Amino acid sequence: MITANSPLDEKVADTAAQMKTVLREYEPSKIAVAWTGGKDSTVVLAIWREVLKAEGLFNPLSFSIDTGVKFPEVMAFRDSLAQEWDIDLKVLRPELDIKTYPVAKDTVSCCRDLKIKPLQKALAEYDIQVLITGIRRDEHPSRAARESLEKRENPDHILLNPILEWTEMDIWSFITMHALPHCELYDQGYRSLGCQPCTVLGDGGSERQGRSEDKEKNLELLTSLGYF
Repeated sequence: MITANSPLDEKVADTAAQMKTVLREYEPSKIAVAWTGGKDSTVVLAIWREVLKAEGLFNPLSFSIDTGVKFPEVMAFRDSLAQEWDIDLKVLRPELDIKTYPVAKDTVSCCRDLKIKPLQKALAEYDIQVLITGIRRDEHPSRAARESLEKRENPDHILLNPILEWTEMDIWSFITMHALPHCELYDQGYRSLGCQPCTVLGDGGSERQGRSEDKEKNLELLTSLGYF
């Protein structure tokens, strides 16, 4: 089992405990990790993988949304790590022609069509009862009131947010201590990775400063529509 001999011990143990609880209550095949290829969900996937291993279970199921406008470096990192870690990776894609779609023109509609709809379809298709996310409370004001366990609809399922109390520094400390791989874009100065049209290099401000301002303003609305 992954452990951290540092002040992170309590958070790591709590994250693992939350995962063990859902594993006792739900079939492993009905639990998926929402894996973006970013630093946070990669940490979540690493810990979930170890929780499963401790129970003699392997090939963790993960959902990764490929909007068609993601950074190629993120997609390449995801595919390489999925193979290395033996992840049961399901790549979710929107059912539309991305070449003619007005990407980022209306960020709410864009996120709904490119991310939320494919996710909802996959949740129903695979009968997922628990979706494990890598969201953190300190990332954005709209996430300040989020809960570790949240009931969601369309379709009915539970969101498990096991690193909600972690900070950006916690994430990088864990990655460094355990030599976890990460996407090369972080080494170029990116701190938060979304779709290419809505992500630029920040100038040292908040973690999500490089994200689309319009999307950030509507993050709470997007969450209510099914975005995690």
